[in-house]
Amino acid sequence: MRAAVRGDQQAYQHFLVSVTPHLRAMARRRCDQFGASASEVEDVVQDVLLAIHLKRGTWDPARPIGPWLTVIVRNKLIDSLRRRGRRVEIPIEDVAATLAAEVDADVTGSLDVERMLEHLKEPQRDIVRSISLMGAGVKETAARLHMSEGAVRVALHRALKALATIYRSDVNENG
Repeated sequence: MRAAVRGDQQAYQHFLVSVTPHLRAMARRRCDQFGASASEVEDVVQDVLLAIHLKRGTWDPARPIGPWLTVIVRNKLIDSLRRRGRRVEIPIEDVAATLAAEVDADVTGSLDVERMLEHLKEPQRDIVRSISLMGAGVKETAARLHMSEGAVRVALHRALKALATIYRSDVNENG
């Protein structure tokens, strides 16, 4: 790595090839330690290699490289866990038809849904109506609201979570 920092591309290539198995082992140990799935390992290794490339100028050649690499592996694993969260993710497309079918069951249910939707802020309310009640797709809704598809999915997930909380509190109060 010292030669690589001085601009030796061949030494840099050799360093990356030789350090990758060690990074993989560190990532695997960290994934086990934090309870992350084994599938995270390769993603973390790729993130670490990219971070090494982008931040190689921050490494102090007078210091050992091991601790520097260990910190990068730990930080990239934490970033990965934060991004993915520790929950099961189900694509909204898999449940959108079910949600729309349940809501259309009867008029009384529709009135209850409208009352519950009043608790949501825009654009969450509009997203729930569009996707869950009207049957529109995420892509179509995102285009109409000038949002990214990812932002629409996140807003829908949060809105449905809020509606579930509202529903549970209504059931506990009235049931």
